[in-house]
Amino acid sequence: MKIAVLVKILPDDQDIQVKGDRTLDFSRAKSTVSTYDLNAIEAAAQLAAKADAQLVAVTCGPKSINDSKTRKNILSRGVDELYMLTDDGLELADAYQTGRILAAMIQKIGDVDLVIAGDGSADLYAQQVDVQTAEALGWPAINGGTALDTDGATVTVARILETERESIRMPLPAVVSVAPEVALPRIAGMKDVLAAGKKPVVEFTAEELGGIAAPTVETVEILAPVPTPRKKQIFDAADEGAIDAFVAALREVM
Repeated sequence: MKIAVLVKILPDDQDIQVKGDRTLDFSRAKSTVSTYDLNAIEAAAQLAAKADAQLVAVTCGPKSINDSKTRKNILSRGVDELYMLTDDGLELADAYQTGRILAAMIQKIGDVDLVIAGDGSADLYAQQVDVQTAEALGWPAINGGTALDTDGATVTVARILETERESIRMPLPAVVSVAPEVALPRIAGMKDVLAAGKKPVVEFTAEELGGIAAPTVETVEILAPVPTPRKKQIFDAADEGAIDAFVAALREVM
């Protein structure tokens, strides 16, 4: 059995600077794995170990995501192989483009039975890449998984809804996105990091995958929000009517 986990590599938001014109400066931002995908990687690694399956990671993005530290960060978390497509044409790729490329990569890898993804990315959080990938593959998909199990022919996904819990079984191959509570990401030890440097990394080109699909979303501009000035209101609970005034002030801004 082979399991693939989808991984997004993006600039670390702690390193992003906001310029005076509200544009974003990524020049000092180092690459990092999307927070939600760390949970997905751990869930996939635990399932692969339980099912005695091979685990591969699949990622795409601009050329800036391809650095040894980031590759080791992924491969030190129970992943056996890493597959990448890096192309600067993907700098502002939308979910449709990304899903088409990831699906083409999965087909190129071959013999993938189950695809696991985080429920969104730490930057846009569109929650669309999993279903776009599934649609391109022609596979069933389900989101919000909080626990996974497989018998090699089907995958069972537990979900927590607002008023109930449910368990859904789907035939493989399939795509499942998982909620952050599905698994706590491991902290890789030095032995894991050193071993990661020896694991295979396969790099595809856009030409090998039939090119990059045209975007369906046009990015006009990316700006930081306009800062809201603080009102600097102070309420003294000892004053008559202060609590009511405080509640009214909260309602005004909510």
